Amino acid sequence: MAEPTHADVKKLTFERAIEELETIVKRLEDGKVPLEESVAIYERGEALKRRCDELLRQAEARVDKITTDSSGQVTGTEPLDVE
Repeated sequence: MAEPTHADVKKLTFERAIEELETIVKRLEDGKVPLEESVAIYERGEALKRRCDELLRQAEARVDKITTDSSGQVTGTEPLDVE
């Protein structure tokens, strides 16, 4: 099976990208990967990290905070401020 390209990263789900990123980290931490391959998988890891960040930002943009009145009744939603 051919190694996926960086363009393929843009098609990955968050879960698949995290899974692959974790595999790369384990391989690099193991220290048994040849230098040339280490550089290639590190670059792939960076692309995967950017994909995960992008998907998290998209998810945060869709999350709304539910607002209630003093009696606890739902009055609507407003954008969630995560900062």
